[in-house]
Amino acid sequence: MTPAPSDEAVDLFEQGFFCSPAVFCAYSERFGLDKDTASRIATPFGAGIGYTGNICGAVAGALMVIGLCHGITDPGDVDAKKKVFEVTQKFIVEFMDRHGSINCTKLLGYDLSDPEQLHEARRVGITREKCPGFVRDAAEILELIL
Repeated sequence: MTPAPSDEAVDLFEQGFFCSPAVFCAYSERFGLDKDTASRIATPFGAGIGYTGNICGAVAGALMVIGLCHGITDPGDVDAKKKVFEVTQKFIVEFMDRHGSINCTKLLGYDLSDPEQLHEARRVGITREKCPGFVRDAAEILELIL
């Protein structure tokens, strides 16, 4: 039996993948994109976009999945543009309802762009504690809205 995407995403994260590729790779093959390529695409978005403390990587990975599913190929297709942004907004609203933010620094309580805070976050294991929940929720929300 194929695991639920949320279980697969958490498993990938726990194997050592960053949050963004964990979510993106859990869905990539559904859309004809192999996991190795998907991981390479999504890796820079992990850890709040390359340890800058910005958008949560699980959110970024989910937004890339939305792009695979609903992204436009014809820049003149107004309906497709409307659809992709409606789905994006639904995702963001649901994630914010669950966690209060989509910002990595706010979610973790540590600014990963600050070397001292990054060191402390690693010391206390904050990503092992909190990020599996963000990864799971991102994948679960995708299941609800795709």
